[in-house]
Amino acid sequence: MNDKEKLIAGLTQAWRDENASARNYRALAKQELNTERKAILLRLAEAEDRHAATWVARLKELGADPVAYTESPKERARRWWLAQRGTDNAVVALEKAEQGADVFYEELLTVATDKERPQIEEAQREEQAHARVLDSFVGGFSPPQRQLDRILRREKWHVTSGGWIGQAIYGANDGLGAAFGVVSGVAGATGVNAKFVLLSGIATAVASALSMGSGAYLATKSECEVYQSEIEKERREIEQHPEEEREEMELFYQLKGFSPEEAKKMAAKLAEQPEHFLKTLAHEELGLSERTFPNPWKAAVSATLSTASGAFIPVIPYFFFGGTTALLWSFIISTAAHFAVGAAKVVVTGRSWFKSGMEMTVIGLGEALITYGIGLLIGPALH
Repeated sequence: MNDKEKLIAGLTQAWRDENASARNYRALAKQELNTERKAILLRLAEAEDRHAATWVARLKELGADPVAYTESPKERARRWWLAQRGTDNAVVALEKAEQGADVFYEELLTVATDKERPQIEEAQREEQAHARVLDSFVGGFSPPQRQLDRILRREKWHVTSGGWIGQAIYGANDGLGAAFGVVSGVAGATGVNAKFVLLSGIATAVASALSMGSGAYLATKSECEVYQSEIEKERREIEQHPEEEREEMELFYQLKGFSPEEAKKMAAKLAEQPEHFLKTLAHEELGLSERTFPNPWKAAVSATLSTASGAFIPVIPYFFFGGTTALLWSFIISTAAHFAVGAAKVVVTGRSWFKSGMEMTVIGLGEALITYGIGLLIGPALH
């Protein structure tokens, strides 16, 4: 099957899926008693109809007119089953379907031509928006457990974006662990030769610090670039389809408890300030906010200095002592530092400081003992 055949097959499947989704939404709307929820479901059905119309038009251009949509027994049975499950449970299933459609469109892009690529990307982003609408839809009218799950998913950024403090703690832990392991291994291999240990320890501290700093900078910068890219895509959508984007904003406001009239007024008012409207829509539709991204240079400096500080600790005794004395003091202060760094993690994790400190200590000691043992094993081969 060549790319054109794959494209026709993919668009045909997308056309069927959009038609089926529209019918599913209308079936749920028909039995929904809440007028606001009914209106939202019907508007989602209309959006799916638009997608289906887009695909049938393109299929005709490709010489593959699907004629008319006929619901298969499987699709009919699925729609019946969704209706029996109740609106909330059905919407959860439809949310997963919208997420699946997003993945399907991503695969379809691999065989798309320049003509349908913008249409597919637009449909893909609308499916993402629909999934978020459905997530909020259920969260606003569901049992406490569902609301809790939604809140926990929404607040994942607390784990992945703890700010420069979290970056500093992570850097100190990484530098300390790496240097403690290297120093212990070299000490075991060289019979605690202070010169070799110092050289390897300082080299490790510098390399780890630069690596962590550059990694933090590039990772944070990439996140910011992705944010800017998504913002630009959203900006183009607002310019090309302002009414559809405003309609999406109205839906999000309705899901927050505002009446359709209030939501319409708020969205219209927001649309008078294009930049504010853009950022608000990106936040509601995609969960993006520039406030969640730290400054790349701040992240880099924080990671570099904290990693260097952590990595330098195991080396300090070797400036003043030699032999077993230096090894013993390195072991003592590194163990204490592991506990301190572990305890400091409570700033971003909220865990027990003692348990966190002990966990880090055990891991650090285990790493040092393993590398020291390896050093003892390979030491004779170096002489």
